Amino acid sequence: MTSDDPRVIGALWGVDDAALFGSQLRDALREQGVRRLQINMSDDAVGAAMRIGHYAEPIEAVVFCDGGAASNIVESLCTVASDVAAWEAEVRKPLDPDLPTGVRVDALSNVAFLRRPAELEYAQWRRRWLDEHTQVAIDTQSTFGYYQNIVVKPLTDNAIGVDAVVEELFPMAAIGDLHAFYGSGGDKALLQQRLAAMMASVGRMGADRDLDLVPTSRYDFPLGE
Repeated sequence: MTSDDPRVIGALWGVDDAALFGSQLRDALREQGVRRLQINMSDDAVGAAMRIGHYAEPIEAVVFCDGGAASNIVESLCTVASDVAAWEAEVRKPLDPDLPTGVRVDALSNVAFLRRPAELEYAQWRRRWLDEHTQVAIDTQSTFGYYQNIVVKPLTDNAIGVDAVVEELFPMAAIGDLHAFYGSGGDKALLQQRLAAMMASVGRMGADRDLDLVPTSRYDFPLGE
């Protein structure tokens, strides 16, 4: 499933938590034509989850805005964080469950920033990711929400080099239990089989390096038409 809405994604540092979750930001985005705001916060609820960092400082929050003008959205995000990297993206939704709004989703939401390796042409990398890796990821993990954001263009200078942003939803138990992460139900052989298949697929598309993996708590805010 592909959304027709333009999407702006922002990685945030130096976040003012109260302003990020405050009504003033939502009102400003609504006036700019944003129909949906999603905030993914790297907080204590997911503090024990695995994190991988490529940027000099850990990403504190990731914001997804559907609809609206990109330049205005970036301006608004800069009012709630001291540093923002932003992208325009096309979103695909292989797994898109109904989720509650206005509250924390009961899940570990892993947000990964992917960079295409130099040895792969863009078309080859995209094919390996979207056409080959997608089903492997769904088959080998306990993922119940899966969103693929294909970067159309960077919107800020510090956003150059990121080719995709992926979000995967896992049960909270996955934070400390590999069987819960890979859906292997305590079967050690199945766990090893799924882990090996996943790592091989990740390696083929170059997502085993130059990666930012940000564990987050997700909040959804519909802003209306």
